[in-house]
Amino acid sequence: MEAITLTKSQARKIILEATGLARKNQFGKGIEAVYNFINQQGFVQLDTNYVVERAHHHAMFARIPDYQNEWLTELCEEGRIFEYFTSDSGFIPMSDFRFSLPVKESFKSQAKPYTPAERNLMKQMIDQVERDGPVMVGDFENDRQEASTGWWDWRPAKVALERLYFNGTLMISRTGKFQKVYDLPINLIPQDTDVTMPTPEEYARFVILRTIGALGIASSKEMAWRARRVKGNLVKKELVKMVNSGEVKTVTVEGLKGPFYMHPDQKINVRISNDVFILSPFDIINVFRHRLKDFFHFDYQVECFVPAPKRVYGYFSLPVLAGETFIARMDAKADRKQKVLIVHNLHFEEVKLDEQVLEKLIQSLKAFVKFNGCREIVFTKSNKPKYLKTISKALTASTRAAGS
Repeated sequence: MEAITLTKSQARKIILEATGLARKNQFGKGIEAVYNFINQQGFVQLDTNYVVERAHHHAMFARIPDYQNEWLTELCEEGRIFEYFTSDSGFIPMSDFRFSLPVKESFKSQAKPYTPAERNLMKQMIDQVERDGPVMVGDFENDRQEASTGWWDWRPAKVALERLYFNGTLMISRTGKFQKVYDLPINLIPQDTDVTMPTPEEYARFVILRTIGALGIASSKEMAWRARRVKGNLVKKELVKMVNSGEVKTVTVEGLKGPFYMHPDQKINVRISNDVFILSPFDIINVFRHRLKDFFHFDYQVECFVPAPKRVYGYFSLPVLAGETFIARMDAKADRKQKVLIVHNLHFEEVKLDEQVLEKLIQSLKAFVKFNGCREIVFTKSNKPKYLKTISKALTASTRAAGS
């Protein structure tokens, strides 16, 4: 079938609408907006980094201005979403539960053979959960035999619980302090949930449709990422079939090496607002760095994984989007004790900003300060002193007015 040809601007707008960044309140307001976003995306990445508010809350807040952190917990408790580790750790609609089963089966089949001691420990843990209810790592004595060698050097009890979680024997929920609670699936899954194992073809088709639905336009590279835990998956084969049958459209984007794919019902000419979004490094639009460079001309890397001497923009720089253009990156840290959001570096891209965009950025900064539990914001440096002066003056006046 003949491919659809798009300009980069058309492609960007399709991507922004799919990722919920075409305009504020795209998914509505309140807790239903949170569910709508997760249900539309199929997966919202979770991250433990707490330099600013955690990535999953940040993703919700960026799209849902009245967002409350407890809404994610409520949706989990209601059995409408669940947490699992597919491509990464994240929140998934409960309606997609059966498509997590191939990943769990893959973890089970690829696991290294357990020692008798490991098998015995895992059995003891299952017995305890069945007998006494949900458990946390802290419920078990420190069974470490040697001193810890680092962050990922888990003690045996933690390893055992995580293995049971990965292979689907146990599921998890979270405490208010973000600690994992391990429980039996029967206690967390609604009775009417479909728990049948999908065929390899069904799983592949699910991944393809979920990926293009979440991203608007996708390549096979992103589809492969979403299915990466399931070895030998049929995504490539099923993609060919779906293109031939017209269930998926092939897309050409001017100036880019494809092919790309999208849903046949996708609207081509999408309208977007000029709203300003301060985004998490782990937001869906930022996860695939090659897409940022190809579609948005934005060369981005989260530098918390880069050795300090090699960092260019800062430890945790947050991309700032205005309309279809990334205008800045902001290295920020929330000092929760002093209630101050510290911006170590507000680096602007080489784009000219008018008064309207600057005003929208100021309003987004005000909201972001409050979202992070802070009362004021302090800037250390910027490559555009003129912009920073305008922003600082407006925010200082706002803080004074609020305190009077």
